[in-house]
Amino acid sequence: MTSQNVSAQLDKQEIWQKDRDHFMHPWTDFSTFKESGSMIFNQADGVSIQDADGKRYLDGIGGLWCVNIGYGRDEIAEAVADQIRDIPYFSTFGHHTTAPAARLAAKLAELAPGDLNHVFYGCGGSVANDTAVRMIHFYFNQLGQPSKKQIISRIDGYHGSTYMAMSITGVKFDHIGFDIDQQLVHHISCPNPYRRPEDQSLEAFCDEKVKELEDKILELGPDNVAAFFAEPIMGAGGVIVPPEGYHRKTLEVCRKYDVLYVSDEVVTAFGRLGHMFASEDEFGIVPDIITCAKGLTSGYLPLGATIFSDRIYEVISKPQADGAIFTHGFTYSGHPVSCAAGLKNIEIMEREGLCAHVEDVGDYFERRLHELEDLEIVGDVRGRKFMMCLENVADKTTKELIAPEAKVGNRIADECQQRGLIVRPLAHMNILSPTLILNREHVDFVVATLRESIEAATESLKADGYLPR
Repeated sequence: MTSQNVSAQLDKQEIWQKDRDHFMHPWTDFSTFKESGSMIFNQADGVSIQDADGKRYLDGIGGLWCVNIGYGRDEIAEAVADQIRDIPYFSTFGHHTTAPAARLAAKLAELAPGDLNHVFYGCGGSVANDTAVRMIHFYFNQLGQPSKKQIISRIDGYHGSTYMAMSITGVKFDHIGFDIDQQLVHHISCPNPYRRPEDQSLEAFCDEKVKELEDKILELGPDNVAAFFAEPIMGAGGVIVPPEGYHRKTLEVCRKYDVLYVSDEVVTAFGRLGHMFASEDEFGIVPDIITCAKGLTSGYLPLGATIFSDRIYEVISKPQADGAIFTHGFTYSGHPVSCAAGLKNIEIMEREGLCAHVEDVGDYFERRLHELEDLEIVGDVRGRKFMMCLENVADKTTKELIAPEAKVGNRIADECQQRGLIVRPLAHMNILSPTLILNREHVDFVVATLRESIEAATESLKADGYLPR
């Protein structure tokens, strides 16, 4: 072993130790972390990442739904460096701004549907959703309707990890051991077509879920309900694509009772479904508010945005009283370096036609993944374009799940990792949200690797007694 290799090995061990001892990771499984520690990644380019041992992997999760333009884009690095040299930071509180913040806001207004012409910046999706709640409450207060405070969202919807965003989140597993606001937030059923009764049509299922929203509004009282939060496709809750017409019909219910509609596009915006924003182009609705993050900078720097309508702006931009101001914001709202990254990211997407690329290769990705439905444990393959999920079951007829302690999603992810592919385990599911620059050869590798990995995991489940031989 050369001295350089010895040094690299020592650095790896040092990083592993410091990480294990001091870095509190998001979503940590402490049953294994204290012993196994973290896998260290140190390089990335294109569609691939590399670990500290030099092994390369195709990144099938796009970092975490977000590295849309792929890794190693020098243009982003140069735009960021130039902005740091020009002006790295200045507060945007009150009447101060920078060129990147103003230009990106104008660009987002141009791309967003309808009259969503106003942008409030934060540092990520959770903060974007928290901002939406504060803005909505302020809006109704200004209108003289202070009782309109209640928020409705869906079971298995995911909206973030700050206190309010996690309260709006309907993934029950994420609430274990934590407190959430159960007085302000109410959840209705997940519109998951795969789990509907066998004898129920998609149309009837859709109407049932829409009626549930209306019933909940009436139960709480229309004068008390402020907003409905909905992801166009539910992400961390299992990539749930609602039945045709669901979003249009739920928006109609919201309009009927003067309930604001918040479309959480933290995952779906900036090309993942083949559109800059999916609400109108994919699902035919113009919401009152769109929240976004992740693909806004392709994960190169933290940035989120709450994009809202002229209607809302006209109300909240009027002074409450002499000397009163809109007292909401963050030190890093409109951070010029993050906004410069966002502008360059969108420029690259438009110049390279990434949305059209996703429409093309994303269709191929869907078709190829559906081929895996012939495997013994794959009960459902769902999603759109570069936002896909495989749900694994013990019995494809009854849709009975494999015992949770079998950790089937983790088994498959581990098998994939051994073969050079990163996929996301989520209980009994595996999620794929790759970079948007995948080509057909990459797709073929992903599907072939998944097939081998699921077959290997199936055999291990049988060997361990979780499935019959």
